[in-house]
Amino acid sequence: MASQSSPESSAPVRSFFGQYQRGLDKKGRVILPARFRELLGDDRIFITKGIEKHLLLMPVEEYEHRRREMDRLSETSSQARRFKRRFFANTEEVRPDGMGRINIPAFLREYAGLKNDIVFAGVDSYIEIWDAERWKQHEAELDAQEDWDELM
Repeated sequence: MASQSSPESSAPVRSFFGQYQRGLDKKGRVILPARFRELLGDDRIFITKGIEKHLLLMPVEEYEHRRREMDRLSETSSQARRFKRRFFANTEEVRPDGMGRINIPAFLREYAGLKNDIVFAGVDSYIEIWDAERWKQHEAELDAQEDWDELM
């Protein structure tokens, strides 16, 4: 799972994939999976609400990409203002400690229903964090879906 260079530039491209189950401690800390930690390095990491009651964990370049995309949204659109407000007001910067743990803020744990067991799921340029039971249900729904060929 090494970084690759894109043809347009010499900057490394991070690609997160795979899924890893971890335990959340009583203080809201969790150890990042080693493969993800390797790709994230000591960089700043951003965590925010996802759309399907999960969390998004992003390296700085993914956060900056999303921020630039939102800059393009019209300030006169109430939907755009609400979307930006939801994103930025619920985003926190976290840094792994010496043991590779991050602290997931209480309001984000509550939103995603994170209890003891959580799942980190790599989704190319970012990572999703799910409650393990909710992830299991989501995976069953994905497995039952039969119209994947329409996307390809």
